[in-house]
Amino acid sequence: MGDHHQPMRAIAASVMLAVESGESLSQCLPPALQRLELNERPALQALCYGTCRWFHRLDGELAGRLKKPLKRSDRIVHHLMLVALFQLRFSQQASYAILNETVEACRTLGKPHLTGLVNGVLRAAEREGAPEPANAASRYSHPDWMVEKLRHNWPENWQQILEANNAQAPMTLRVNALRFSREAYLSLLQEAGIEATPTRFAPQGIQLSRPVQVDQLPWFADGAVSVQDEAAQLCTSLLDLAPGQRVLDACAAPGGKTCAILESQAGLAEVVAIDESAARLPRVQENLDRLDLNASLVQADAADTKQWWDGQLFDRILLDVPCSASGVIRRNPDIKLLRRETDIVPLAGIQLGLLKAMWAILRPGGRLVYATCSVFPQENHRIIQRFLKHQDGAMLNEPEVQWGRDMGAGRQLLPDPGSHDGFFYAVLEKPEL
Repeated sequence: MGDHHQPMRAIAASVMLAVESGESLSQCLPPALQRLELNERPALQALCYGTCRWFHRLDGELAGRLKKPLKRSDRIVHHLMLVALFQLRFSQQASYAILNETVEACRTLGKPHLTGLVNGVLRAAEREGAPEPANAASRYSHPDWMVEKLRHNWPENWQQILEANNAQAPMTLRVNALRFSREAYLSLLQEAGIEATPTRFAPQGIQLSRPVQVDQLPWFADGAVSVQDEAAQLCTSLLDLAPGQRVLDACAAPGGKTCAILESQAGLAEVVAIDESAARLPRVQENLDRLDLNASLVQADAADTKQWWDGQLFDRILLDVPCSASGVIRRNPDIKLLRRETDIVPLAGIQLGLLKAMWAILRPGGRLVYATCSVFPQENHRIIQRFLKHQDGAMLNEPEVQWGRDMGAGRQLLPDPGSHDGFFYAVLEKPEL
């Protein structure tokens, strides 16, 4: 049941305050959505995602319009004005409605003493239009450190990456090969009036011309398809799966790649899916149940093999490590507010530690696929270079593929506005004894 005590903009401001305090949208948005009627929830989600996406540009504008920052106890009103600025700059809603309803929301937040300020700031913003961005961080709406890091790491592509991060990601499907061919499912979509095309690189991928609710997809509830970005789907080809293999999906939640592995090779001996998060493992089981697939789920820190490993070596390991998620910002714009430059070095330490631990439980003659959804070299090919330098016998396999760019120790996909997310893959092989 909806909560009509607070207007939508006030709820959006509270979500933004929570994100600024370190909560992800996936944590703080669902309870906020429950406070609204079903038909209002998409609008709240769009407000929160849009304000996060354009936060650094909007915040720069607001800072220029305020004579001094608001008191810490009034910080929610700062976010309320950012939400209103997002609507003024990026929505089709009537300006007078945005202004009037934002002032009313300020009052319901218990800040009536700031209604005059809110009204004055927003009226000036409407009258004067958007200012010219003061710098690259404001123009591309990313934190300074991220702009500079991308400029340094990708001198030819940094602007393209930043622009792609601000674009709406397409909705991409993975057809369950155990149920349908891609061609057959494309025909079903056509019959349902849903425009779609095959993906360029993922053999079971389909990209929709515009997003739809999953319950509109033919046979979705019965496991015909899953929603998964094209870049994430590429792992199955790289694993080179065959009947009888024992496969480990380390850091598996929410289970998209676990399911893709099982769909692409029905004759696997066993698939073990590990994740450290007790809260996220049920999502893996939900996906397996919908697709009528089976895997052994383990809650553990994959790197702590003494805690969970049964001593049987794995033929194939997919290691999709925790990372900065800098390649999927277009899907998770709160990353711009949550991620810090100081996160990268500790993440690289975790990534290298996981790689060493997984290598120890890979069977001789086996293959490990290292993956991230990052575009920062420190988490990608430099990790592989560090590993190869100190790991005797480890061999880099260079797959013959048409996607990504060869980094010398793995392949990097940069986010493509009309296609896949940013992703990195490296294929490592352990020699036979």
